Amino acid sequence: MFRVTILIGIILFSHLSNAEAQQRLAGRREGTNRQPQSLLQTPMIAGASSQSPFDSGLEFKPKNKIDVLLAASLKRQKMEPSKRCSDEVFVRRVYLDTIGTLPDVQTVKDFLADKKTDKRAKLIDKLLTRNEFVDYWTLKWCDVLRVKAEFPINLWPNGAMTYYRWIHEAIRTDMPYDRFSRTLLTADGSNFRDGASNFYRAVPQKDAETLAENVALTFLGVRTGAWTPEKLQQLSVFFSRVGYKETAEWKEEIVYWTRKPLDSPEVVFPDGTKGRIRPDQDPRIIFADWLVSPDNAGFNRNIANRIWFWLLGRGLVNESDDFRPDNPPVHPEILDYLCQELVTSKYHLKHLYRLILNSHTYQQSSISKSADPRVTELFAVYPIRRMEAEVLQDALSQIFDVPVGYNSEVPEPFTNIPARYRTIMLPDASVTSSFLEMFGRPTRDTGMESDRNDGVTESQQLFLLNSTEVNQWVIKFLLNYRNVDRKPEEIRKMLDEIWLRFLSRYPTASELQIVVEELRQQEKYGGQKVQDIVWTLLNTKEFLCRH
Repeated sequence: MFRVTILIGIILFSHLSNAEAQQRLAGRREGTNRQPQSLLQTPMIAGASSQSPFDSGLEFKPKNKIDVLLAASLKRQKMEPSKRCSDEVFVRRVYLDTIGTLPDVQTVKDFLADKKTDKRAKLIDKLLTRNEFVDYWTLKWCDVLRVKAEFPINLWPNGAMTYYRWIHEAIRTDMPYDRFSRTLLTADGSNFRDGASNFYRAVPQKDAETLAENVALTFLGVRTGAWTPEKLQQLSVFFSRVGYKETAEWKEEIVYWTRKPLDSPEVVFPDGTKGRIRPDQDPRIIFADWLVSPDNAGFNRNIANRIWFWLLGRGLVNESDDFRPDNPPVHPEILDYLCQELVTSKYHLKHLYRLILNSHTYQQSSISKSADPRVTELFAVYPIRRMEAEVLQDALSQIFDVPVGYNSEVPEPFTNIPARYRTIMLPDASVTSSFLEMFGRPTRDTGMESDRNDGVTESQQLFLLNSTEVNQWVIKFLLNYRNVDRKPEEIRKMLDEIWLRFLSRYPTASELQIVVEELRQQEKYGGQKVQDIVWTLLNTKEFLCRH
């Protein structure tokens, strides 16, 4: 009954709004008449770094210019930023946000025991050099660039893998973003041998208008649906001389510039400026020159905003790929500053990652100090949001030690991803699973961020609460604790490790009181009640969400 008891509280809070979720990340215990106490409000155990597992108790203190600009903007809105998050929250958050992976138990212990004041900055620098950083950010770019073998993109497995490897290498070598964009826009060659050429194949249709819409969305964050036909046609001209040629190899295509002169040498760029293209010039190169110019605010603002969105769950312009005059940034000064830093750093995106991750703005608690419903929109709090499907699958695989392999029989050739590869390393959206589809993995059909669905569904809840698959994982997990005896130090050691595995923190005094009271009734602690504890933690918002 213990599992059922605590899960009642979880179910009751499963449809809370984001603001409510900030105050109720976890469940409650049955048998009380008071309001359920949130784990956000319980005191930490002796030896922990703060009074709460969710904030450090330290008020907002600007660490860089992002914070200065945010504090000034919030002051005009008569709103206070949140306190600094706790070390427990930070280590989990920064792992998930930078490498899409939970920290292991020893990593959390070491970080919490470290008393150096610069340990957060050092951890950020370390994570930015990890192989998982490359894998995770390749995943994000593959969503934007529609790396998918099957319909409606139809790159085919060879093309999808070649494209994936090109993106992966660009991120591994920290290719400057202006060169990354230029290479994609001017790419020629075989889709099976020149990865960047797949940019012109990863579209539902290969006509100039579709290519133009793709370019505007990817590099300017603009949805052309609201454009006039004339403006879209003006952009389409730059891609009207992209040709495709089949080869003797099955499904291979050569992307090339046809060299056919434009109907008119006069062209108009999306910002209204005009230019001329000579017959011996590839129109794509002329467009790329305009696009990646340091003075092109649209290009700079789009990528700065996209990175902000990826790290904080919302864009300064939201949605992050919907720039338009009637959708201004909530903090334009911050966006302008990020653009300046982008140009100054010569388009090395890791510079922006460091600026944002080291800011108090990013390191705020998820507990708001204001009742204003705009706290999340204005970044007066860290936005709570669900883990992505791929990240959640890897988290479960890590905790329960259950590797997951993937394969796809269609389209040919057969694709097999060995179990040793993590889910965030999947190169092709056509290689999937029922779990990934259930938890909102994007189809990569559109390249829009909204293609990923992070909403909560009943099927997700039922899977986590009552599926045979999860039950098998839990039973296997409990084998680690089958011989734990009644000694208080052994009970405590077991509970510490379980909490560290799932929540990247130690249990609070209140949690220990509840759990130990239930466990005292057993002679051994590998039985049903420990199983119920695991099921309960698995289903808390604290585990399932970034916070």
